[in-house]
This record gives sequence, structure tokens and C-alpha cells, in this order.
Amino acid sequence: MCSKMSDKGNKRIYKLKERRGRMKKIVSIVLSFALLFSLFGCSNNKTTKYSKSFLDLFDTASSITAYDISQAKFDEKYNKLYDIIKEYSELYDIYNDYNNIINLKYINENAYKKPIKVDKKIIELLNYGKKAYKITDGYVNIAMGSVLSIWHDYREKGESLPPKSLLVSANGHTDINNLIIDNKNSTVFFKDKKLKLDVGAITKGFVCNKIYEYITQNNIWQSAVISLGGNIITIGNKPDGNDFAIGIENPDSSEFVDKVYANDNTSVVTSGSYQRYYTVNGKNYCHIIDKNTLYPANYFKSVTVISSDSALADTLSTALFCVDLDTGRKLAKKYNVQAIWLDNNDKITKTDGVNSAK
Repeated sequence: MCSKMSDKGNKRIYKLKERRGRMKKIVSIVLSFALLFSLFGCSNNKTTKYSKSFLDLFDTASSITAYDISQAKFDEKYNKLYDIIKEYSELYDIYNDYNNIINLKYINENAYKKPIKVDKKIIELLNYGKKAYKITDGYVNIAMGSVLSIWHDYREKGESLPPKSLLVSANGHTDINNLIIDNKNSTVFFKDKKLKLDVGAITKGFVCNKIYEYITQNNIWQSAVISLGGNIITIGNKPDGNDFAIGIENPDSSEFVDKVYANDNTSVVTSGSYQRYYTVNGKNYCHIIDKNTLYPANYFKSVTVISSDSALADTLSTALFCVDLDTGRKLAKKYNVQAIWLDNNDKITKTDGVNSAK
């Protein structure tokens, strides 16, 4: 049950580092997109590049970059897409309440009492969560919220690590089989009163798939790159027909360690120690929790997964971050994805099919 905590701000040390991490993300995205688009600028007479970034959804740095015929047209489409992403962000939020919305926070607080009628978007996400559990042999577990919430609380304080006994006790309430989904009636029920959901390991990739579907099915843009907190999905190719170039950043610096070339419907998702962490006694502890130790995984600095399925890439980037290289290679091969590992000594390892600069 190696799982990634949902994104949520922290105080003190963590908050400072999260904001710094966000800005690094934005810088990475901007620099990457500069690489993508600077080669041709406005070479297409009919379209121009436009881009907007935001921080208020999924509590992470995100951006939408696309080619359109005018700023007004881009803004109109951007606003509609932003509203769609906002709806998902509020439904999948485990920390905040919203007016007239039954979201995951409400479910966590009430689903043990009786089945809760929920939006179909939540049913769909939770069904995928159960699939992700099977795909990763339990390394990604959306029912691990009881453990992850402890880590969240300790990160908020930023002073110490949670005691193992507390984590072990909470781990007794992470059985995904106690999450009962009634697809016909669109209800969710917890058989365990202390079970809690945390969908941080799958949400942004899942939503990226929905974004891609919306853009392509409605012919919104022919050339675009969407990033939700580092979960990147491409629509089409560059206007000149070339692939996009997506930079992979070293968590310890602002330098790119590699550059992935991506064509239409390619998702590039990175899980790493730079996304969410806090420091205790001079050591950084990231937000991705190893099921075997119940403490943060430390095999790698980052793992990047490339796939046409963004939800799968998001899921596997977390799982591969929590297992050794040989196990990760087998998992990547099993699900036909490409991967890039950056270990703690800055050594890069790739699957054979990665289309990158190095």
C-alpha cells in the first residue's frame, strides 16, 4: 500500500518548501514549454501560443498551454476547461467542504454510517482506485487514508516523525475490500468506521484523461500541453508537426536531467521527493509512503512514467517509486509503459523504449 498523500498545504518548514516546490514546478513547466515552442514561435500564421498557470486547484501548480487563433478564443476555452477541472478538484477534495457538494471529505466523515449517494464522477474514480490496487499488487491503495492522514498531521507540525505504533494501528483500517461501491445506485459505504480514502496517487492522472477526452471530442485545440502538478498530457503535436519536449527535473536542483519527446496523447508523470516533503533532524521525508515500512519510500529521487493512459502513468509512477529497480522494470513491462528512474546518486536508468534526449 505504497500510496501518495493528497495535496494539501503545510505550515512552517513544509509550507515554505511546498511553495518553493510549486514555483520550481512552474519554472520547470515554463522552461520546458519554452523548449517546446520557441523553435517555431508563431510560425503557424493561423495560431499563436497562449498559456495560463494556476495554483488553486488540487492545491498544486498547474498550467494550460495551447495554440489558438486569438487571446480571446484561448481565454474562452481556458475558462471552460478551468471550470471542468475545478469541479473535479472539489469533488475529490478530502480536506475542504464546498456548498451543496458531497465530496470525498464528506464521504470520509459519513460513509461508515450508511451508504452515501454521490456524483458518478466519484464512483468512476473509486472504481479506478480499486483497479489501481490490483494493477500495483496493493502498492497504490486509496483506502490508506488512515495512515496518510497521520503523516499529513505530522507534516503540518513539521517537527517530528509519527511513532511506528500509531502507524501500525492505523494500518489495520486500510482494507480496500471495506470500501463498498454500489454502481447501480451510485452510493459509497465503509464497512470499517475508521477507513479513510486518500486518492492522491491517482487523481490528477485520472483527471488528465478526462481533460484529453474533453479537448479532443469537442475539437477544442489541435496543439496543447496540460500540466496538473507535473502530470503532463499532450494534445496533438507542435504546429510544425514535431514532438513536444518535456523536461524531467532533478528534485535537488532546477536542472533538467533529461528531456522526453512526446507526440499526441502522451502522458508524462513524475513522482518524486521534491513534490511534498518536510525535514526532521536534517533529513527530508517525502509524501509517498512505503506499505512495508509505513514510512516514506527512499529507493529513488524520482520516477517518471510515460504512457498514453495518464491515470495508469500516475498510478505506476507512485508504485515504481516504492519498489526496487528490478521489480519496477517488471511492472513497467507488464503494463507496457516507459519509465525513467533517477536514483539517490543521480544515476538515470530507462526502459528501452523511452524517446528522450539522452
